[in-house]
Amino acid sequence: MSFFKAAARLAGVAGWLLGWRPDEFWRSTPVELEAVLRAARGEEEPDVGMDVGELERLRAVMPD
Repeated sequence: MSFFKAAARLAGVAGWLLGWRPDEFWRSTPVELEAVLRAARGEEEPDVGMDVGELERLRAVMPD
């Protein structure tokens, strides 16, 4: 399948299942799209995410 056909198909799926507009689809990364689709199917990986220590470290680096 060509890139164009695959992208068009995924954009359609994102619009239909997630309510994403085309600009939301094109701004997302493949990893973000995969994570959202996995979560929608209840397939979240148990180790995905961050712990409190990582969150605090990020807050210290990016306080805004």
